[in-house]
Amino acid sequence: MLPPGSYPSKQTIGKVIFAAVKYESDEETRAPFGKVNPNEYGILPVLFVIQNNGSETLLTDHMEVYLQAPDRTRIEPTPPNDLPYLRPVKRPGTGPTYPVPIPLPKKKNPLAGIDFETRAFAAKTVLRGETAHGFFYFQARYRKDSILYINGIREGNKELFFAEIPLDSPPAQ
Repeated sequence: MLPPGSYPSKQTIGKVIFAAVKYESDEETRAPFGKVNPNEYGILPVLFVIQNNGSETLLTDHMEVYLQAPDRTRIEPTPPNDLPYLRPVKRPGTGPTYPVPIPLPKKKNPLAGIDFETRAFAAKTVLRGETAHGFFYFQARYRKDSILYINGIREGNKELFFAEIPLDSPPAQ
């Protein structure tokens, strides 16, 4: 895992560095999820990395994370244990229709893999000098100019300001 300061999409608040990376293409999703690209099932995985360079432990147990689309739509993350129960959008007119349902063999849902739960962000604290990372899963397609918002992180008894991390890489300078 790279330190958050090395990612193109990042924000620093005091001595805390936040970074986010969207995983969209087959090439990007292959390393963490193998042959399954969650985007094909309407799920956008976003890697979130937080590095605590401060002197206090960060408490992330009340952290709120959401994705804001360019049209200001707020998209909450889907818990990883709910992914196997999601149904992809069924397009009208696809496949044959039968007057009587024909029992078909059940296919295993590709989003039911253990990889999604084990790679999800689960840290409740980030000790000083430590880094935590994990994925958040959003039921959305990636759209240019989307922003990941984070708030509710506390340092001791005080709450840090919210962080907003654009998921687009900034232009090269």
